[in-house]
Amino acid sequence: MVIDFHTHMFPDKIADKTITFLAEVCQMPPQTDGTYTGLSESAKKGGVDLSIALPAMTKPSQFDSVNTFAAAHQEGNVISFGGIHPATEHYREELRHIKELGLKGIKLHPDYQDMYFNDIRYKRLVDYATELGLIIVVHAGLDPKCPDDVHCTPEMAAEVIDEVHPANLVLAHLGGNEMWDDVEKYLVGKDVYLDTAVVLDVIKEDQFLRIVRNHGADKILFGTDVPWRDQGVFVHLLNDSKLTQEEKNKIFYKNACKLLDFQGNMC
Repeated sequence: MVIDFHTHMFPDKIADKTITFLAEVCQMPPQTDGTYTGLSESAKKGGVDLSIALPAMTKPSQFDSVNTFAAAHQEGNVISFGGIHPATEHYREELRHIKELGLKGIKLHPDYQDMYFNDIRYKRLVDYATELGLIIVVHAGLDPKCPDDVHCTPEMAAEVIDEVHPANLVLAHLGGNEMWDDVEKYLVGKDVYLDTAVVLDVIKEDQFLRIVRNHGADKILFGTDVPWRDQGVFVHLLNDSKLTQEEKNKIFYKNACKLLDFQGNMC
């Protein structure tokens, strides 16, 4: 069983334009065409049973379109989270609407939302999302869009955790893309999930193992960041790591099943 907790897709009508733009920003060729079909085919080829799609809202006016698309993908091998922008004046109403749509979580991207994660607007949003029982996934660490101006450092994330105490916070890219020394300094051991998106093929093996074991394998989620990484390659990389099989099982699916509150044969 493999659950990829960090994937991306876009509505068919904007997928080509969006994926072309992001490929230029990331300076990286995409592994899918950015559509639901492309993600489904990638997952099947890579041995992934379920993909969690994470939308990134860049302005408050996208709320209805992003969440209508997300709500249409709640079954099968792809489940989408919702999106919300921290600059919205109606964050409580919008979070309640996300909950009413049946979405299990939200994605926040401080770099594309042009706001630092320890801003009060993020803190109050995270607090109310926690009250509603929503999972909160946040891009953390360096992003190619603005590599010299990181909007969610491990230290910022630690401040939010210490002040807000979110129950189901997931920091992408193992807590801070390419800032893993700071992850060990500020985040390891805190009550927060870390995902492996874009990490497994770049982080040094000894540091990866140290973070997993010091933080706890029960707080690590498998993620790829497809289309910017190949799902099958990442499945192989984790399988080929020196973690125990039980640690791998927790990361591949057991932790995600618990967080998503899945029950029955699937988990």
